[in-house]
Amino acid sequence: MSEFAVSIFSSPFFGITLTLGTFFAGVKIQAKLKSPLANPLLIAIILSIGVLLLFDIPYEYYDEGGSVINLFLAPATACLAVSIYSRLEILKQYWFPILLGCAVGSAVSMGSIYGMCRLFRLDEALTYSLVPKSVTTPIAISISSAHGGLAPVTIVAVIITGILGSIFAPALIKLFRIQDPVATGLGIGACSHAVGTSKALEIGEVEGAMSGLAIGVCGVSTVLFSLLL
Repeated sequence: MSEFAVSIFSSPFFGITLTLGTFFAGVKIQAKLKSPLANPLLIAIILSIGVLLLFDIPYEYYDEGGSVINLFLAPATACLAVSIYSRLEILKQYWFPILLGCAVGSAVSMGSIYGMCRLFRLDEALTYSLVPKSVTTPIAISISSAHGGLAPVTIVAVIITGILGSIFAPALIKLFRIQDPVATGLGIGACSHAVGTSKALEIGEVEGAMSGLAIGVCGVSTVLFSLLL
């Protein structure tokens, strides 16, 4: 690779441009195909990997820009408080089912993964990397790192969980004939965090707000449950 190419690919602008460009392409593809399988995030990941492999670009070069995007994860998580505040009346009305549902959802998610990891005899690092897979990335990384987990594995697990949730959530809602928008939103947000919330917003405004609420409540629940591990 020439010095000119290195100077371009190692610039933070390359990683930022590639990320935004591939995600924009994913949004356009999804709009055209109108298929839940055409998830913009999944498409962006595949396209980004393809570009890096095609031009033999080291991941470290891409991460110069990717790390800049990661800086927005924590503020984005803090912004979840806005969705909670905007639906404060619903929270007051259904506070007990919301808290109980999110707590049970977090416990089942963490417990099932922990049990499967023990069943398949995964080591401690992988186990604690996978346990917080159903919460938003900044919280998941914090929990994973605090228990000696591997941050890259946690990130991949969170992304896969979110993509699968956004793909299968509409079908599962129809299968189990869930009519309540509050229950729909909480279920999606509890199991597939922000990626699922984007799908919940497509289903309805209340579903999207409740899904965003579930991200925050499940995040707190997961942090508390992680203290017991």
